[in-house]
Amino acid sequence: MNIQDPRHYQIAVLASLLLYGLVRLDFEISPENAIAILGTALLTQYVCTRAWKLARFDPRSAWISGLSLCLLLRTNSLGVAIVASVITIASKFVVRVNGKHVFNPTNFGIVSMILLSDQVWVSPGQWGNAAVFGFLMACLGGLVVNRAARSDVTIVFISCTVALIFGRSVWLGEPMAIPFHRLENGALLLFTFFMISDPKTTPNSRAGRI
Repeated sequence: MNIQDPRHYQIAVLASLLLYGLVRLDFEISPENAIAILGTALLTQYVCTRAWKLARFDPRSAWISGLSLCLLLRTNSLGVAIVASVITIASKFVVRVNGKHVFNPTNFGIVSMILLSDQVWVSPGQWGNAAVFGFLMACLGGLVVNRAARSDVTIVFISCTVALIFGRSVWLGEPMAIPFHRLENGALLLFTFFMISDPKTTPNSRAGRI
């Protein structure tokens, strides 16, 4: 196992943020649900690895998807959380074209459960300013760790998002505090640095990613 694999850094950042959120920010997820999501993600990854007769079981991708679910998915139902985790991991094996994911697994799992159940929601307002700032620093560091392998899609996406948010506020004559507040969103950073830049989801060519 390559200790320089950027996924190790991603797992450490996501796990640290989840722990901080549970202890200091009162994230709307119980420890039981978090454990169930992570355990189910790892088990589903193992089962699918055996079912698809892959060479070896690699838990790192499941850890990243499971931790992302814990940070974004909200439900009071343990069963729903488990089903969401199964769908998320299974989609990596089922919904593929030419060896690549058609959808980001975590996004696919969340959207699927929102469509299938009325017991699921996403809570973008759960992040404190200090947590968002710290997470931003970790995400920027992640670009270095990843050696900018997929930094192009991340930079283009966040640049366009910032331009649209500020452009809308200027058009509507809103105070500049409003667009800054909209950008203080840990979910946005999570999507930008850990989801949209997923090598298994993004096109291989730079032109395709941009």
